[in-house]
Amino acid sequence: MDAAQDLPKALGQMIRQQRELAALPMRQFAAMVGISNPYLSQIEHGVRVPSEQVLKAMAEALSVPEAELGVDPREHDDAGDSAVATSAAMLAAIKTDPSLTVKQRRALTEVYLAMVEATATKRASNTSS
Repeated sequence: MDAAQDLPKALGQMIRQQRELAALPMRQFAAMVGISNPYLSQIEHGVRVPSEQVLKAMAEALSVPEAELGVDPREHDDAGDSAVATSAAMLAAIKTDPSLTVKQRRALTEVYLAMVEATATKRASNTSS
């Protein structure tokens, strides 16, 4: 399995862990987010990647910062849902890596988000020129 396939699985695993930490049954969480139970199951199993809107709703329902689920509120570019899903999956991979300490996870997350923001800013300035 390659990295592109691992990212949705890592994101789904991280969402499941956050839901279980919040002690929310799947049906209740799906209802809170406004999605179907089967769709939530597909997300948690890494079969489907949620849209930015669904990720935001999940973050709100779980009472976690949007960035923890890979939604950067500063990022709204033309790349769309696939870029958001990739960011979410990358952040999920960092958060769930057992070989990293809490400090290392925090540092990697901050560096990653800064790099994503810098790239988005550079692309925006290139398109407005």
